[in-house]
Amino acid sequence: MKKDIEQLKQLENQVLWLACWMIHNANHLRKKEHGDVKVGGHQASSASIVSIMTALYFHILKPEDRVAVKPHASPVFHAIQYLMGNQTREKMENFRGFGGVQSYPSRTKDIDDVDFSTGSVGLGVGITAFASMIQDYLQAKKWAKDKPMGRMISLIGDAEMDEGNIFECLQEGWKHDLRNVWWIIDYNRQSLDGVIKEGLWERLETIFKAFGWEVVRIKHGSLQRAAFAEPGGDKLRDWIDSCPNQLYSALTFQGGAAWRKRLLDEIGDQGDVTALIEKRTDDELSQLMNNLGGQCMETLVDAFESIDHDKPTMFLSYTIKGWGTPLAGHKDNHAGLMTPAQMEIFRTSVGVETGSEWEKFGAIADEKKTQAFLDRVPFFAKGTRRYEAEAVPVGEQVKLTDRMQSTQAGFGKILDSIAKRDDKLAERIITTSPDVTVSTNIGGWVNRKGLFDRKVLQDTFKDEAIPSAQKWQFSPEGQHIELGIAEMNLFLMLGAAGLSHSIFGERLLPVGTVYDPFVARGLDALNYACYQDSRFMIVGTPSGITLAPEGGAHQSIGSQLIGMSQDGLAAFEPAYLDELSVVMNWAFDYMQRDGEGDPDERTWLRDETGGSVYMRLSTRPLEQPVWREDAEFKQGVIDGAYWWRKPGANCDVVIAYQGVVAPEALEAAGRIGEDRRDIGVLACTSADRLNAGWTAAQRARRRGNAEAMSHVERMLAELPPHCKIITVTDGHPATLSWLGAVAGHETIPLGVEHFGQTGTVGDLYSHYGIDADTIVSVAQNLVTGRPIRNLRVVV
Repeated sequence: MKKDIEQLKQLENQVLWLACWMIHNANHLRKKEHGDVKVGGHQASSASIVSIMTALYFHILKPEDRVAVKPHASPVFHAIQYLMGNQTREKMENFRGFGGVQSYPSRTKDIDDVDFSTGSVGLGVGITAFASMIQDYLQAKKWAKDKPMGRMISLIGDAEMDEGNIFECLQEGWKHDLRNVWWIIDYNRQSLDGVIKEGLWERLETIFKAFGWEVVRIKHGSLQRAAFAEPGGDKLRDWIDSCPNQLYSALTFQGGAAWRKRLLDEIGDQGDVTALIEKRTDDELSQLMNNLGGQCMETLVDAFESIDHDKPTMFLSYTIKGWGTPLAGHKDNHAGLMTPAQMEIFRTSVGVETGSEWEKFGAIADEKKTQAFLDRVPFFAKGTRRYEAEAVPVGEQVKLTDRMQSTQAGFGKILDSIAKRDDKLAERIITTSPDVTVSTNIGGWVNRKGLFDRKVLQDTFKDEAIPSAQKWQFSPEGQHIELGIAEMNLFLMLGAAGLSHSIFGERLLPVGTVYDPFVARGLDALNYACYQDSRFMIVGTPSGITLAPEGGAHQSIGSQLIGMSQDGLAAFEPAYLDELSVVMNWAFDYMQRDGEGDPDERTWLRDETGGSVYMRLSTRPLEQPVWREDAEFKQGVIDGAYWWRKPGANCDVVIAYQGVVAPEALEAAGRIGEDRRDIGVLACTSADRLNAGWTAAQRARRRGNAEAMSHVERMLAELPPHCKIITVTDGHPATLSWLGAVAGHETIPLGVEHFGQTGTVGDLYSHYGIDADTIVSVAQNLVTGRPIRNLRVVV
């Protein structure tokens, strides 16, 4: 074991050098173009956690463990992967450059073995808890292959603990009997703008213990503990434990002489403690005072190896920000960079010769011995740990027979129909919702499939023979995970479940429901899940001012624009059940695709790469058309639009709508069509996909493919130049307003720009100008050229 510790210390030294040199090279040595901004990097933040990461990756971790690395430790992570042959020197030399290693660890951008992307602080912490819940879910399923249980580990900057989503996650973890999770806090007590408030450690420990976590404080290193055992050591320990954070940081930066003066001034007149201080040189005293637990290899290994249970564990690991570098302790070191002169001092201290900066073992004397050690490291023994899973057959599209129904209710019925089937799709769907399961219409699915828990839990209402529509049984066989009202947790759960094929080797098809206006409350976590290329379906319902009696707080306006702008997410807003069924059937397949990034030259969409799907649904019941099953209709729904009423050769007006304003659009078209036969009605099911295809086709033409044409361009090319377009949707008018730019047609966008009010659907549609009367009025004025009168302006 002693030999392992010595080897780990050498690797710690090498990793620290490579991480700092990577940043130095990017900022001071790599050629820059005129006007380039500072490259940046975090040498001090990397230094504080280098000991923790060295102990974990080279000694503690097993192949089944998964780690979310704190964002600013990206250089340390890549240096470790470089030593293991999973990262290239070329990419490290291009740190934060185009095609180089990423500023923050990324599953999709980096070539090395990133388990969880990090960057938006706090989210990499939370996803480890939800990944553990998904691991438990898979462990309970008879169809899942038996695999060893891994620990889901997060390495956390102490300032990161200010993020609220972490504490929302703690409560959810307590509800679900969380296990196999380690959170290791790099408690360096410094953040970007200052020094952490005194006593934070007590608050953190109290909170974690309250939620049932084991708390391990790693405060004093082996040198300090040895000194505490000497005569006078108790006084030294008391002084260290009561020293304010700012003072400790300042003395660390000033060095041994400053430590000596302060200690002698404050506790040096007590006999034996003076001898303890005086028998050490300035360098030895500085080394002693910098020997906090999180920077001591022996202490870290002992602490990690002491955990012999699966209870969630928080390690509060005291560290020095900038440890081992000339930046150590300075309050400005977060984004600070070593100067060339400081880098030379650092080079000397770690023992790297000029010209050997990029060598794997430039700071290590015995390369052969070190390589033999690395060859035996458990975590890397099975190579990179990205799994693959077979695609699940989607089966036949569900057909509904309702004559009057809402898309929200139709969604629930389609899921319920799938639940009745004995196939892999029904087996692999997992649903989740933040306490809105019933009100988003997936109660029927849950009645059939049950709620997940590792243990069978009794339904007291059932046992007491109290009638209830919710026949919900908690058991290991359940396929619904019920969450509390926290949308960040919802998207983190979907993110974790949507990576199950890659992290755990088992395919899941996660479906989450949320009130559409509150998609925005979880937007950071939604973006985070998409950035990792997680695969899931999110259903936002009910939506828009169509939820008229609820008032403005529950009426979404900009969620369509979220769907359009969010990368990795295909957004749909079907109006009718046959459209919805087509989208859902396609979505379950799309969520599983993992093809190349070349676009389909029919639409210029990169559909073969796959992704996640967002459906914006409504509680408004609509009279359903005769069920449509022709291939052209289905393809149009998926591509984003189809002609409900095809325009004639002399078309003056096209009404383009998206969502449940369909009856208003169709009524207006009928009224206008009494004297204008060529009017067209464009049913848009996905402004997102129409827009994405259009912009992609434009890029292709700029690159020399003159024949590139998107779906929406082909559709609007049929219109004569004088034709006007009226767009209408229960959401922001910008959702469809861009259609006029496709082929140069004058366009009037109708929609909702301001917070809604309570009332009936008719009242609100009229008030905001998305009713049939307004559409007719706008059309008549467009055609005659008269000014548009009597349109309400809502403020």
